[in-house]
Amino acid sequence: MKHRKLGEQGLEVAEIGFGTMGMTMAYGQGGDEQSHIATLEKAHELGVTMFDTAELYGLGTGENEKLVGKAAHGFREEIVIATKFGFDMDDPTKAGRNSQPDHIREVTENSLRYLDTDFIDVLYQHRPDPDVPIEEVAGAVGELIEQGKVRFFGLSEAGPETIRRAHATYPVSVLQTEYSVFEREVEQILPVLEELGIGFVAYSPLGRGFLTGEIKPGSEYPDDDMRSYDPRWQGEDFERNAAAVVALKELAAEKEATVGQLALAWLLAQKDYIVPIPGTRRTERLEENVGAAEVELTADDLRRIHEILPEGSFGNRYAAGMMPEWE
Repeated sequence: MKHRKLGEQGLEVAEIGFGTMGMTMAYGQGGDEQSHIATLEKAHELGVTMFDTAELYGLGTGENEKLVGKAAHGFREEIVIATKFGFDMDDPTKAGRNSQPDHIREVTENSLRYLDTDFIDVLYQHRPDPDVPIEEVAGAVGELIEQGKVRFFGLSEAGPETIRRAHATYPVSVLQTEYSVFEREVEQILPVLEELGIGFVAYSPLGRGFLTGEIKPGSEYPDDDMRSYDPRWQGEDFERNAAAVVALKELAAEKEATVGQLALAWLLAQKDYIVPIPGTRRTERLEENVGAAEVELTADDLRRIHEILPEGSFGNRYAAGMMPEWE
């Protein structure tokens, strides 16, 4: 795969990355440690270089980071590992925030141990903390970078003012936020990233699976699968989104691609500093995702996609009370 630069501090990765959240949370039960490790090893074999994890994905146990660490043991120096801090794991069900500098340092030490590594390539603040000035957060991460424990500073779901203030304190290499054919709100922030020279990582680039074409309403998912309560899978919004995916499938077929590949190719065509990180438990889906890098979209293809979904999906990307707030 071709590589892309993320920011101006030297971070460079393959144009399709890998998000590991679904291996340990949010999408119900599926697979086991050995099958997950095999999928991660296959991703490296196919040229993926960015692997995204987080403290939250193991609910404080380190489960997800340990998985990544085991899989990457034989090729650690060849890849970029990104992880995140920012939640209070004493009661993760309440999704409390904690970006106090001492907590950042504690989480980082835990992540280094769980990942079995001497350094973290990208350390993100998972969500802004209203109780901690972003300048303190940036300063704490900057110290970790100066100590050699972290290489690059990232933000997730941060708004323009937060990004500017953080970047003024310590250079931000990359912002991570949900972005896909389904979710376009972050486009209003992209000019700020261009101005400051910050890269962008798109999480949930396949609309939490809706854009893979495997479609069923939220009521058919188990309670431990977030799609069971995601607004886009409910009622009339589900029906309208399903109809849009059918239309996207028709265009994808003309390109001899899947609708998932079409969605990832669409992201790659938006800006040259955008890298999507689709996640999967299955090697066949992984191979499909990586294959999206070979799909070339014409101006007419992009126009047709816009006509199908001019403003993204129908329904919010999170249930009420869970939507990130940007400042």
